[in-house]
Amino acid sequence: MTEKTMTMKTGAEQWDYPVLPGTVGPEVVDIRKFYGQTGRFTYDPGFTSTASCQSAITYIDGEEGILLHRGYPIDQLAEHSTFMEVAYLLIHGELPTADELSTFTYTISRHTMVHEQLATFFRGFRRDAHPMAIMCGVVGALSAFYHDSTDITDPEQRMIASHRLIAKMPTLTAMAFKYSMGQPFMFPDNSLTYTGNFLRMTFGVPAEAYEINPVIERAMRRIFILHADHEQNASTSTVRLAGSSGANPFACIAAGIACLWGPAHGGANEAALNMLREIGDVKRIPDYIARAKDKNDPFRLMGFGHRVYKNYDPRAKVMQQTADEVLKELNISDPVLDVAKELEQIALHDDYFVEKKLYPNVDFYSGVILNAIGFPTDMFTALFALARTVGWVAQWNEMISDPEQKIGRPRQLYVGATQRDYVPVGQR
Repeated sequence: MTEKTMTMKTGAEQWDYPVLPGTVGPEVVDIRKFYGQTGRFTYDPGFTSTASCQSAITYIDGEEGILLHRGYPIDQLAEHSTFMEVAYLLIHGELPTADELSTFTYTISRHTMVHEQLATFFRGFRRDAHPMAIMCGVVGALSAFYHDSTDITDPEQRMIASHRLIAKMPTLTAMAFKYSMGQPFMFPDNSLTYTGNFLRMTFGVPAEAYEINPVIERAMRRIFILHADHEQNASTSTVRLAGSSGANPFACIAAGIACLWGPAHGGANEAALNMLREIGDVKRIPDYIARAKDKNDPFRLMGFGHRVYKNYDPRAKVMQQTADEVLKELNISDPVLDVAKELEQIALHDDYFVEKKLYPNVDFYSGVILNAIGFPTDMFTALFALARTVGWVAQWNEMISDPEQKIGRPRQLYVGATQRDYVPVGQR
């Protein structure tokens, strides 16, 4: 079989580089020897045309609006799977059998508690601290409490750390919420589902029994599944880059949380909800559409368009259905949802947005749902981090197990001053 290559020429010089096929998706040109052979670097700001790794976890076809986890379409997983099934799938590569799922769920449930000294760690934060600031701190601090699972060369310790992170993230996220409210922390109840346990720890109080609404539980399960992984996005790439140095898994996930905090990434659903609130009324939509088209107006439609998707985000379809179910169950007539639906229809049929492929993304409806359930907007990104931890852990494990993985070291196109001599301060 003849190996497929791509030829690069500069004048009389010529180099051939292997072309590597994936199981689906575009082929990749292997340029690992490019610098050594040519003395040149490639230039790709944002790495949008660069494959930084091989991965078998998640596949995205942005042109067709396809998202697959280990080959399974995201809408099928969101509709039929539990979050524990999806977590097992991402980490182990296959959907679990009934026995495997039972064992995995049991293992996760036995790691939901956090060290009691870690609870006192929260008191060092101001009550009005952003939940993501708290999450960066407490998740990074896990490595100070769980020394027995920080040796990344030991597969057993790596898996224990993975289980601990997945299990403790709902507990820590609920604690961040409770701390901001001035309410006592709630211990986990391991008889509940992963999602049900989180809802109880978040909204329950010790003096009263907490009844889990199945519609809300299903909505949160879908939100968690839809956010579980999304290929080599900014925060996942951050986790992999930190992990490539040999950093412990708790530090790597804390780095991912810090990256996720940015409004262009995990904070986008909060920005989308704020935009819908600013519009406020369906009658005002045409004015905002006009502003969005005006290059001189700083206003931008949040929740539309995506770095990868050039079609309708498959997760947004599930979110729209979930928003309807939640608001109906809670008997909420939210003008924000009316604005969202009308804005979506206008944008989907307006030539300007169709031409630029600005379709609704997952952030467009998720903020409406979370707001209806009772989460303040500054909790939205923390919930994203909770769900994405599963994907981060799966990606980190895959990266550590890859024999070709090297420490991340991007290069640059230097445009600064050339070498010059130091001049004493009095002579400048």
